[in-house]
Amino acid sequence: MLKEFKDFIMTGNVIDFAVAVIMAGAIGAVINGFVSKIAMPLIGLVSGGVSFADKFWTPGDTVYKTVEEAKEAGVAAIEYGAWIDTIISLIFVGFVMFMVVKAYNKTKKPAEPEAPAGPSEIDLLTEIRDALKK
Repeated sequence: MLKEFKDFIMTGNVIDFAVAVIMAGAIGAVINGFVSKIAMPLIGLVSGGVSFADKFWTPGDTVYKTVEEAKEAGVAAIEYGAWIDTIISLIFVGFVMFMVVKAYNKTKKPAEPEAPAGPSEIDLLTEIRDALKK
């Protein structure tokens, strides 16, 4: 059983998948850092100094200055600013993954064109048989 597990782990597909998961996590962390530390402050600057990370909504009439203050009071806070950050991160991650796949596809050899399909072996044998009968 241990040998079967070792054989399973050492197959190319499992190793490729593990590398892909690790790389995706690393790329995700880099992109999230880029979005929260660079892109969102620039978007906030363009939109008049608004910081989306601090934006939230609480039900009711009471106004809270921070999300932490609302949570300490036991009020549900809908943090739509953090959600906007997440959506922008998703767009950036999608774009980066698109670029990675595009670059990878350029490194692959183009598929060789298949030979034109001719008559099958059975068709040729049938044709020879019919010619011999004549």
